[in-house]
Amino acid sequence: MPKLLALTGSPSAHSRTAVVADHALRHLSHAHAGYETATLAVRELPAADLLAARRGEPEIRRALEAVAEADGLIIATPVYKASYTGLLKAFLDLLPQDGLAGKTVLPLATGGSLAHVLTIDYALRPVLAALGARHVTAGRFVLDSTVERGSGPDRLRPEAELDLLQAVDEFADALRAAPVPAAPVPAAPVPAAAPALLRATATAAAP
Repeated sequence: MPKLLALTGSPSAHSRTAVVADHALRHLSHAHAGYETATLAVRELPAADLLAARRGEPEIRRALEAVAEADGLIIATPVYKASYTGLLKAFLDLLPQDGLAGKTVLPLATGGSLAHVLTIDYALRPVLAALGARHVTAGRFVLDSTVERGSGPDRLRPEAELDLLQAVDEFADALRAAPVPAAPVPAAPVPAAAPALLRATATAAAP
């Protein structure tokens, strides 16, 4: 079963970005069956280990393994200072140079102004490509004002939801189109007599 991971880079415990990422995962589960989904909030990793790049620490190691095992990723971030968050940057810096090789990625960003709508293409997409992502699909920028929070379940305004779900459907199509990794070809068995034959040949050739 293909594995999907939603990676959120907001430092806030009440993150609109997390609402958007969760909404995307729910749609994948309901409209596109057959995926194993999980969420990784970078803010929940040990800060000291993250900033010191301690890849061997248990929680950091498990987070990196989750990325490595995923077939597709939703990478979601709020926009800070016209870019993705430093928290997300700190985690992406822990990945190996080809840490997204072979993976399909859907980038999502949230922010308070349409002035930041190009953040995905100018800030986040180049980093994902540099990490070797096979396909970075068309991302979406979601205005904070379209994420409604209250006493009931968090939700998106209809126009924002429709746009987000279109992006998720495109992401699912790209995942289905991804080539299946070829199974490793087992090495041909070596005949039991081969080592003796090689020794005999070596002996005969010796002066």
